[in-house]
Amino acid sequence: MGVRKDLKQARRRSDLADRAKVEIVRDEHGVVREARTPALAAPATRASTADIPFTNAAEAPEAVVVRRKEGGEWRPVTATVFAREVSAAAKGLIAAGLEPGGRVALMSRTRYEWAVLDFAIWAAGGQTVPVYPTSSAEQIEWIARDSGARLLIAETAENAATARRAVADLDAPPAVSVIDDGAVLELAERGREVSDAEVTERRAALTPDSVATICYTSGTTGKPKGCVLTHGNLHAEASNTVELMHPVFKEITGQTASTLLFLPLAHILGRSIQIACMLARIELGHCPSIRPDDLRPELRSFRPTFVVGVPYLFERIHDTGRATAEKIGRGASFDRADRIGVRFAEAYLNKFLGRGPGPSPGLYLGWALYELLVYRRIRKEVGGRLRYAISGGSPLDKRRNLFFYGAGIVIYEGYGLTETTAAATIVPPLGPRPGTVGLPVPGTAVRIADDGEVLIKGGIVFSSYWNNKEATDAVLAGDSGGAWLATGDLGALDDDGYLTITGRKKDILVTSGGKNVSPAVLEDRLRGRPLIGQCIVVGDNRPYVAALITLEPEAVQHWLSVRKRPTDTPLSALCRDPKLLEDVQKAVDYTNEAVSRAESIREFVIVEGEFTEGNGMLTPSMKLKRGAVVAAYAEEIEGLYRR
Repeated sequence: MGVRKDLKQARRRSDLADRAKVEIVRDEHGVVREARTPALAAPATRASTADIPFTNAAEAPEAVVVRRKEGGEWRPVTATVFAREVSAAAKGLIAAGLEPGGRVALMSRTRYEWAVLDFAIWAAGGQTVPVYPTSSAEQIEWIARDSGARLLIAETAENAATARRAVADLDAPPAVSVIDDGAVLELAERGREVSDAEVTERRAALTPDSVATICYTSGTTGKPKGCVLTHGNLHAEASNTVELMHPVFKEITGQTASTLLFLPLAHILGRSIQIACMLARIELGHCPSIRPDDLRPELRSFRPTFVVGVPYLFERIHDTGRATAEKIGRGASFDRADRIGVRFAEAYLNKFLGRGPGPSPGLYLGWALYELLVYRRIRKEVGGRLRYAISGGSPLDKRRNLFFYGAGIVIYEGYGLTETTAAATIVPPLGPRPGTVGLPVPGTAVRIADDGEVLIKGGIVFSSYWNNKEATDAVLAGDSGGAWLATGDLGALDDDGYLTITGRKKDILVTSGGKNVSPAVLEDRLRGRPLIGQCIVVGDNRPYVAALITLEPEAVQHWLSVRKRPTDTPLSALCRDPKLLEDVQKAVDYTNEAVSRAESIREFVIVEGEFTEGNGMLTPSMKLKRGAVVAAYAEEIEGLYRR
């Protein structure tokens, strides 16, 4: 088991395991109120992220920095070739009228051209404005108008048509081009007369304080706000995470690090990972879909050594493994493998952390059996070489995390916001702590305010919201050491400085009995159970906590097929089916184990349909739009309290 070997080596390599020493600050009662991790990388004093492709080409011209899917094969792209394509696109942008400091909207799924265009915009002295390809015309119009983008590059003809309709009435609508119609090649052709010196001059004019990108938040409430991130912000995030994580791959695993990027590049987490990989010359591939059925074959063919995902991905990988086992009559065996994997991982980690004797001989034997029968099959599903994963966006169920550890894949959780250039905390390599979101990223401090709110300070913290001083002043407050960002999240620091997120301030429910309840704890745990698609916990000013639940369509089909029932059974009938309700109740009971009786879900109802980005109930980063869900299901919510 590779991860066990890695942890054993870590004991002998304290220079790697203890590279980032955390400083702890306690209050007068001995409670940890602040954790600080000194930077591992020096702050940028000159230049910008625009230089990364050109530095790579100069220092390691033949290094493979990207693998691009062409004709069903992953073909290598060297640093020289990538820099040449970036330069050609940058010249085309200059020829198209992009001025230094000008903004270009980029509306596309995750693909190779996204990387080329992002770096090209910077090389031309511009600023990238990411737009989710699923955005509505209203959202596109707002982003284009607020940002003042003069160019918009869309992925498909359909995206372009939506964008053109959206911006048609603007005073100065951006020119729209289409990646699928050859936009990158057209830029290269258009820029033939622009000199290399012009691109070099524009890059040289950028500094760490120059604006690199305006990333619009998902907008769970109100209009999206544009987070202004500088090249210094991007450098602080990428360089410190690389210095923290990459040595593990180089020195401990002996593997050449590589990753398949499938998170949306319009989201700052995917973007920051791409920049970090380019900075460290880690081989990178792109996949446009996070849907498990689309992603699994790409993982098997690319064979990454690590991935960065969201809890949904790991939950679906686990559920698919169980569904496959059930189809061949081995569902009970998978369940035993799950239980043994969790127990083994917990015991082994306790030994590593000095908290227990480790797995018993019998537990080792049980683990070895299911390594042959189950765990290696799980690893095969994700390419066979995967040793590490990073999960962000929302908490991953601790039990699920431990299962993957037992299966030979360590999942490190992290936490951050667009305003913190992605990760503000991360579980460090060789310091696993399932159930937490880790320590401050090097160069970052985390403080817990008197009301439990998480505050963050460091080079990763954004400078402002675009055109919105009032919103900026509401979340940034300075002291003698710089500005602290008020995240709106609630959390706690343990004695070692590891952060646990307990909920959102604005989402806290107060029952009519006066009990404060964080719905996120319940929702995140419930979403990870079989059959459950999305859910929302309600109970504000009500006598008890309840939940609306949607079902995962694929899981429902599997549930029906295993029970040899018609797979076209209407959902309306299933919502009343005693056996299905019994299984959903088991998921609710599991969820309630994490909270007190007063906080537990007393009633639930299964609702037809799904909470999706398309129907306005989820953001592109899979966060609930609570107001939209509550409004759409007001009648069902009232029904929960008439029983």
